[in-house]
Amino acid sequence: MMVRLPLSPAEVERGERLGALLRRARGERSMLSVALDAGVSPETLRKIESGRVATPAFSTIAAIAGVLHLSLDAVWAEIEPPRGVRGRVAS
Repeated sequence: MMVRLPLSPAEVERGERLGALLRRARGERSMLSVALDAGVSPETLRKIESGRVATPAFSTIAAIAGVLHLSLDAVWAEIEPPRGVRGRVAS
């Protein structure tokens, strides 16, 4: 039996940002049509959009993003905003 560890606050927040982005991108399209076009269940899309699945599989996000004409770079930029400059040396 696999035990799922509780999500960190950062993972929960990232899931909420992802859900909000997908809802905005879906616009007036029905959840059913987007889910079917992406090859995921409407229940899965609903859970992702509501933030209940904070860490969906990459392939699921890629499929939904493709249907919504979102680049994966845009999705990543939205859900993982820069946290300052890391690994750079000041000149």
